Amino acid sequence: MSVEPKLIRFNQNVLSKYQIFNSIFMTLPFDAVTKTGVLLPLFHETCKKGFEKGDDPTTIVETFFEKYQARRNKQSQINLLFRFIQYIERQVVLFDAIEDAAFPIVNNMDGIGTLRHLKDSAKSEDSMQELQNYLEEFKVRIVLTAHPTQFYPGSVLGIITELKTAIEDNDLTKINNLFGQLGKTPFFKHKKPTPYDEAKSLVWYLENVFYHTFGEIYNYIQTNIYNDGKKHNEIINIGFWPGGDRDGNPFVKPETTLKVAKKLKKSILKKYYQDLKDLRRKLTFRGVEERVIKLETILYKNSIDLDYKKRISAKELRKELLSIRNIVVEQHQSLYVNDLNKLINRVHLFDYRFASLDIRQDSRIHHSVFTTLVDYLISRGNSCFPSNYHDLNEDQQIKILATANDTIDDLTVFEDEMVRNTLETMSVIKEIQAMNGERGANRYIISNNQTALNVMQLFAMLKMVAFQDELTVDIGPLFETIPDLEHAPDVMEQLYQNPEYMAHLRLRGSKQTIMLGFSDGTKDGGYLMANWGIYKAKELLTEISRKYDVTAIFFDGRGGPPARGGGKTHNFYSSLGPTIEDKEVQLTIQGQTVSSNFGTLDSSQYNLEQLISSGIKNRIDTDKNRLSDEDREVMTDLAETSYEAYKNFKAHPMFIPYLERMSTLKYYAKTNIGSRPSKRGTSDKLVFSDLRAIPFVGSWSQLKQNVPGFFGVGTALKQYENRGEFDKVEQLYKNSKFFKTLLENSMMSLTKSFFDLTKYMAKDEEFGEFWKIIFTEYETTKRLLLKLTGYTELMENEPTGKASIQVRESIVLPLLTIQQFALKKVQELQKAGVPDDDEEKKIFEKIVTRSLFGNINASRNSA
Repeated sequence: MSVEPKLIRFNQNVLSKYQIFNSIFMTLPFDAVTKTGVLLPLFHETCKKGFEKGDDPTTIVETFFEKYQARRNKQSQINLLFRFIQYIERQVVLFDAIEDAAFPIVNNMDGIGTLRHLKDSAKSEDSMQELQNYLEEFKVRIVLTAHPTQFYPGSVLGIITELKTAIEDNDLTKINNLFGQLGKTPFFKHKKPTPYDEAKSLVWYLENVFYHTFGEIYNYIQTNIYNDGKKHNEIINIGFWPGGDRDGNPFVKPETTLKVAKKLKKSILKKYYQDLKDLRRKLTFRGVEERVIKLETILYKNSIDLDYKKRISAKELRKELLSIRNIVVEQHQSLYVNDLNKLINRVHLFDYRFASLDIRQDSRIHHSVFTTLVDYLISRGNSCFPSNYHDLNEDQQIKILATANDTIDDLTVFEDEMVRNTLETMSVIKEIQAMNGERGANRYIISNNQTALNVMQLFAMLKMVAFQDELTVDIGPLFETIPDLEHAPDVMEQLYQNPEYMAHLRLRGSKQTIMLGFSDGTKDGGYLMANWGIYKAKELLTEISRKYDVTAIFFDGRGGPPARGGGKTHNFYSSLGPTIEDKEVQLTIQGQTVSSNFGTLDSSQYNLEQLISSGIKNRIDTDKNRLSDEDREVMTDLAETSYEAYKNFKAHPMFIPYLERMSTLKYYAKTNIGSRPSKRGTSDKLVFSDLRAIPFVGSWSQLKQNVPGFFGVGTALKQYENRGEFDKVEQLYKNSKFFKTLLENSMMSLTKSFFDLTKYMAKDEEFGEFWKIIFTEYETTKRLLLKLTGYTELMENEPTGKASIQVRESIVLPLLTIQQFALKKVQELQKAGVPDDDEEKKIFEKIVTRSLFGNINASRNSA
């Protein structure tokens, strides 16, 4: 299939439909302000022409009011800007729904990277056995995180789903009604969601999307690739962070974690019950019907009451379903056996857990908790910890931790809430395992992990608090910053050399989960260095793990947009080569990435299949993806040059003030987007290390200067151009799929940048020079990426993706203009010494905050 037809399909099924439906949408009277729908296109045109002319946002807004709305008073003008924001937010929803509806038409659901294509290729190449062997040991785990980067409340998500169906059916009456509903439904949350609220909103995807797509994929593999009726490797599973991720979130308590685990169990029991209800209508045979009814009753009652007396285990449920299947096959001509198999497969995939709840906490918190714990044990007497424990060196401490066997039965002895909560969470893990099965919660991630001591402190605490008999929890260190990535192999070797830790790993199947973070990596080291740092760390960690006969399971904190490690994710996994362990693909999915890549049955199935086949492709292309020594040298040099450029940029005295005063950074905390505070520390002063990756990346994105996705790339390429060695970079680009994927994702960040929006800052006395540094790097990166790829324009190889971005950027252009106009007004009022509680200032700040929503939601395809 050539590139052109896909773009034509996009233009016909997305772009044209959007234009038609948008014109209907704009005529609907949503509010008391007349003519909002008529005025918005005029304002859009004013913005477009204004930026082409070189006007700044303030001039554009004022020109519009002078030309079209001169009679309006100031209050009326502000009201109109708020109405524009409301309309644009809803235009974004409309485009989302149309794009979702067209997904299976625009994308080839049986094309390259899909399971059907894999199966057909294996058959034609007579390598079916190879494919079966591969699928028997390969796994994909997507982990839904509690990092919200999308502002839609549940009610709006429901409307998008309904609207998508109505558009597919061309049901104009329903579309009209949904437009009306959309106009009346609030888009922002009046109060912050709790961690449990976040969990509930993601459980919606489990119930409505993943339950079905995981089932379909597994059924396809069972029927078309194995077809032997036996139970095979599950291949896909799902992880869950809301309610378990307490890193920097003081609102996640032990009871939250338990409540979420109960919600997950009730949800999966409810899904099984619904499937049994459907089967009951079909399996009306002697010796079968009453058994199905009995199961249906038990699961229904258990889904309401988890302590229901006649409840059965997942193992018993599966056994009973297999027994029913035998009767259907032997006595009833296998009638509806496929429907029965689907349920059996789902029980195999989801058990009673639905998703595996991960626990995550920062190593610094652990250290503080552990110190308190040891002090208590020493004061209690008769402890394995000597009184001088804190004075011992790291090796001596690790030796003691490896065999620590004190038991702590009563956690109420600890008065400090953080200490008690952290330790109680460890007890809760055991409780969840008893309720939802071991895999209900069997992994603990240590963020900001820097040493082997960090791991061993948790190892000892888990055993002393809850797992005296056998530790059925995997400990996953998370290496985030550039220095942490460099030290990671030494840290892991130290752990592998510890006999007690190694004995634990052997009991866990000789597998070690190692998490590598992208978001803080890009924030810390810039785009090229973060990605190359992770690549090199994976190679060394693979080597060291294999040396000790351990399989490293890499878990990537890939985030969403390219600047957070996202982009075309499956391209990364198919480009890793033989030096990186690839038995499992594990990655975090969050915010708009959940809804854009996995929000519908079609997109979820397509993207999961792409991830499954990416691992296979990496095996097939193993030697093709091996980097030569020369290419490796060039890649290292590029990364280091880029890192220096980014470090100098970050150290610029205007870096923090620019983010604080010229961007939307401080407004993130006011959006009620998620339950976590927007920064880690409690000080009023902004400290770079306390900055969370989402507000950091998001603020650059709102400015349309996607710095974390390109800064330093241009400088690094220019060095080779200046030396007359650009051919070396061209060689690397030609040889390395990894490098190629990196640059293609960077192109996406450049495509979504729009410097005309903030060009006025170049004249700013304080920040003018700093703005010029960013713009120069953008220009250099763009010029050299086009030179390297031979393209005439960015994303030339992905015209459909580019077209989608262009429509979305066009929709939010007026929104960005309004935001910059309001930001400028706030800055002027601040300079004039106007106090924070001034009404006018508060209104402009509200405009900035409200315009954040639509901009972020429109960035949906940044993943």
